[in-house]
Amino acid sequence: SALQTPPDYPLDEAARESTIRAGIAKSSLAMNCSGKHAAMLATCVLNGWPIDSYTSCDHPLQVSIAETFAELTGESVASVGVDGCGAPLLSTSLVGLARGFRALVLAPTGSPERRVADAFVGAPDYASGSCRDESALLRAVPGAIAKSGAEACYAVALPDGRAVALKIEDGGARARPVAMAAALRRLGVQREPGVDGSALDATGTAAVLGGGVPVGELRATF
Repeated sequence: SALQTPPDYPLDEAARESTIRAGIAKSSLAMNCSGKHAAMLATCVLNGWPIDSYTSCDHPLQVSIAETFAELTGESVASVGVDGCGAPLLSTSLVGLARGFRALVLAPTGSPERRVADAFVGAPDYASGSCRDESALLRAVPGAIAKSGAEACYAVALPDGRAVALKIEDGGARARPVAMAAALRRLGVQREPGVDGSALDATGTAAVLGGGVPVGELRATF
């Protein structure tokens, strides 16, 4: 395989457990960023670019990604790191991240950006997995796009162009959906026509367990 993702088990807990029980080894294909890398490789093949160095910062693919990233966020790439999957990691502000998501939902029909937004809307379970909170949010809010990232980053754009981007400072992922649900509640999204308010509220519910039973819950303070 040309995939340069490190071997891993599936991110989904049930799939991970079944894989381990079946004695199946970690694989690059099962790593949670393999879909992104497959798209990178497909782009390289389409453009006739080399595939053995597609994660290098000076590769034509990564140069193009950085240019598009800056265009959508409205900000220059401040720094470049290395993601856990091995791909270049481009930095932006939370404002820039929200601006980029807004650009996707407001893009004209037929544009590449619009195709990305339509993919979120048309196949919410493929955004990050059928059991994750982003997919539940996408099903609850028609026309929205949503995606979380490592270290508790999260961005959502609503079909009218309103967008929210957040980052939990210590990287605690369990607070991420709670904070996003609270932000959307402040915007009044739960009460808007067509929105499943109960399902949206459920994405922001995180129980604290003691002895296997709920003894508390995480709450946003804004």
